[in-house]
Amino acid sequence: MPLPVIETPRLRLRNWRDDDLVPWFEMGADPRVMEFFPEVYDRERSDAIAANVRQRNEANPYGWWVIEEKDGEAFAGVIQLADVPFEAHFTPVREVGWRLPERFWGRGYATEAARAILDYAFERLGMDEVVALTTVKNVRSRRVMERLGMTYDPNDDFDNPRVPEGHPFQRHVLYRIRRAAR
Repeated sequence: MPLPVIETPRLRLRNWRDDDLVPWFEMGADPRVMEFFPEVYDRERSDAIAANVRQRNEANPYGWWVIEEKDGEAFAGVIQLADVPFEAHFTPVREVGWRLPERFWGRGYATEAARAILDYAFERLGMDEVVALTTVKNVRSRRVMERLGMTYDPNDDFDNPRVPEGHPFQRHVLYRIRRAAR
């Protein structure tokens, strides 16, 4: 079952199209957008990630959706519901995550899209818990997590094994939300 289209008052969350590859690359190459990632993406890496995402989206009822403004641009970022891709004290679990080009920041799109994804995860897929994670210093994303009603416990902080050893963004925080808490 491929990804369904999910609509919110202002947004359409949809599967990827070929014309999403350029804005996806531009977003991943923007140092401001990628501020809390170990590196920006070059075109080769960007295309490889997009190909992998698109392939997984065809085989699963969850994955990475493109965020599209209903009355505006066709690519306003991405929102994900995906398996955490490494082992940690809180896995196996699925995470919600987002990335938007800077021109879409401050509009509430990440929160609106994430709420829709959480509703989908709990109501349609029957998941019991979803997490969100980011580097300790990413205050903007942490605020979104709090607006979503996710809870934070410092005892859940961890070193992300996908971030190079000693990198300033290796230490991550974990936020949780359970279906019963919604």
